[in-house]
Amino acid sequence: MIEATLTATAKVVEPTIFDLSSPGRVGVSFPEPDVPRTELPKSMLRADLPLPELAEVDVVRHYMHLSKFNYSVDGGYYPLGSCTMKYNPKIDEDTCRLPGFLHTHPLQPIETVQGNLALMYQLQEWLKEISGFSAVTLQPAAGAHGEFTGVLIMRAYHKSRGDVKRTKMLIPDSAHGTNPASSGMIGLQIVQIPSDARGNVDLKALKEHCDDTVVGMMLTNPNTLGLFDENIEEVIKLVHDCGGLMYGDGANLNALLGIVKPGDIGFDVMHFNLHKTFAVPHGGGGPGSGPVGVAAHLADFLPEPLVGILEEGDDETPPLFGFVKPAKSIGRMKAFHGHFGGGHVRAFTYIAMHGPDGLKDISQYAVLNANYLLARLRNTYHVPFDRICMHEFVAEGQFAGSDVRALDIAKRLMDYNFHPPTNYFPLIVHEALMIEPTETENKDTLDAFADALIKIADEAKTKPELLHNAPSTTQFGRMDEVKAARDLVLCCWLPEDYGDQ
Repeated sequence: MIEATLTATAKVVEPTIFDLSSPGRVGVSFPEPDVPRTELPKSMLRADLPLPELAEVDVVRHYMHLSKFNYSVDGGYYPLGSCTMKYNPKIDEDTCRLPGFLHTHPLQPIETVQGNLALMYQLQEWLKEISGFSAVTLQPAAGAHGEFTGVLIMRAYHKSRGDVKRTKMLIPDSAHGTNPASSGMIGLQIVQIPSDARGNVDLKALKEHCDDTVVGMMLTNPNTLGLFDENIEEVIKLVHDCGGLMYGDGANLNALLGIVKPGDIGFDVMHFNLHKTFAVPHGGGGPGSGPVGVAAHLADFLPEPLVGILEEGDDETPPLFGFVKPAKSIGRMKAFHGHFGGGHVRAFTYIAMHGPDGLKDISQYAVLNANYLLARLRNTYHVPFDRICMHEFVAEGQFAGSDVRALDIAKRLMDYNFHPPTNYFPLIVHEALMIEPTETENKDTLDAFADALIKIADEAKTKPELLHNAPSTTQFGRMDEVKAARDLVLCCWLPEDYGDQ
């Protein structure tokens, strides 16, 4: 076992798997083999390796016990901003494990995986309908990968027209950090555009940078402040008028489902976060999925291959699905066809289960819940851009006359059995607390969360030491996260007398 070590104060010393070991105890007994036994080479054996000896039930109970120290979306409320940690319907887990999806291989002949291809084709069509784009690729493996794909498409489009002097990408100061990273990876110059007093793109600053060197603009709408840009049509027109393209960061699409189609208001390319908007779980680093949608003039530049109809069907014969290559494709972005079981099947199930009206409800309830929390907290926490929000809002985690900061508030929330919201993002809000309730939480949960934050605000003024020392009710005390990041220690859990071996 390899464990990442964080500096923290442990309340209880938990036994390791080695502490539970008992000589001669066996976890599993294999049946007699039906083939001749073969001795392993001695070079593969280590007689001095003190492997633990445990029964199966000991191992299961040990890890179940440890798992209860983790906070989970099945166990409590996640108010993380920008990343939608919604409840993941268990039916998604069932469908992605159906044998016809689980036990297929991407190198099989297309005739043997027509069901898989039909699902991918339909998902492409649904994402086109939801977004207003003309074509969609499912290939990118995550949101940032989708961004990188989209920026490559934008550059390829300009180069195909001989417009090679465009080297500048405009990015608002409220953008996700992956936006400048994706553009910088292909050598583009990043130009930051400030926000105005209402949290919109500053039009005056944007006009100053719109010239014939602009590749385009990467814009999240609603942005990371949780605000729909009030001047979005003018922003898009300014970029288009100078020959640039508009990139939509689709991370916050769950605020727009069934209400606004980004393609219809002028965006040229956008990535979808299936792992944020369409219930694909993305805790622990995956599986992500970042399909990209494009307007008609960019369809030829999509990565290859796409799922298409090779032969039209009729009343008696279904269509034959297969792979097609766009005429000016930027090439393959990922081995095979993207995260099929981990992403596509789950998202397909989620969209099919809700339908158009259900998807619209998702956005409306997400916006309603966020505005309800905002109304309950705005008189306690300063909200620098205080207007009707979309799916999330950003407050400041500090108070006049108190040395309490956003991190202290987040840690104290753990004592009230709530997962902390996103801290210190976006960077344009000092001591930021980014709160997204999602559409799945009921009023009782939202009220309990708001009550906790209001009580914590009072504690910050009267008993700040409670916040500085938080969390105090969890298995471990406050982690020294800076030290953990800068001085990462990877160590084996082995008996003390094992020495340096």
